[in-house]
Amino acid sequence: MATSQPQIKYMDTVEAYDKWAEVYDTDGNFLQALDTIEMRSLLPGFMARVVEERSTANASSGSTGPLKLVDLGCGTGRNTLQLLASAPADAELVGLDASRGMLDVARRAVGEKGININKQRQSQSPNPTVTLETYDLLRSPRNPPLCARDAAGLISTLVIEHVPTDVFFASASEILVPGGYLLLTNMHSDMGAISQAGFVDTATGTKIRPKSYSHTVADVVDAAGKAGFEVVDVDGQLVRERGVDEGMVEVLGKRARKWVGVTVWFGVCFRKRRG
Repeated sequence: MATSQPQIKYMDTVEAYDKWAEVYDTDGNFLQALDTIEMRSLLPGFMARVVEERSTANASSGSTGPLKLVDLGCGTGRNTLQLLASAPADAELVGLDASRGMLDVARRAVGEKGININKQRQSQSPNPTVTLETYDLLRSPRNPPLCARDAAGLISTLVIEHVPTDVFFASASEILVPGGYLLLTNMHSDMGAISQAGFVDTATGTKIRPKSYSHTVADVVDAAGKAGFEVVDVDGQLVRERGVDEGMVEVLGKRARKWVGVTVWFGVCFRKRRG
């Protein structure tokens, strides 16, 4: 007998992610699992670049301020926590997301690590601080919150799929200082041509899909260049692309099996040009 396919409902991006927040980390999304693995290996090199750049800038300016890092589209805090683990002890982390539902989950996840959220740093404190704020890239005006400005490093994972490239990089530029670094990951367009982000609403059985764009790597790199960013390597590659093979299915979960042989993910590191 043929298996019936769930009805698909297209929904405003923020509304969809508010609903998705309840099961986002538990619904077996293999692309998130792959992204977590790749970020684990990318973050040390990225952080080394950020720290070195910040150290050079501080030496020339005489500044001794803490290192500010931003997770743009932090969602449930999945990669905010990875960034926290890689960051210097006195770093200031800011997580931004348009979905209040996602941020509620992120607050619980970060709080469980014993980290104070949205608390001002105490003098001489050896511990990082984390601020979580609502920020919608798709609303006008798109001015990032003050707490996120002048960042030395910015990560944004599986986010640009839902945002026009020019809008995304304009916002990233407003967040980063000149010379700052951006580590970006996204669904590969080979996968995006076939599918898009979404989840099954357990209450109704309906497949919920937010607005998505199938950006190619070339589209992303071109838009970044127009916004004043250049591609840099963090692991000997300018662009890291990943497909799914049979050996990865057990690690990524059963939903990965249908994607064997398809390139599904890419990651790029950018540096905001000076001047």
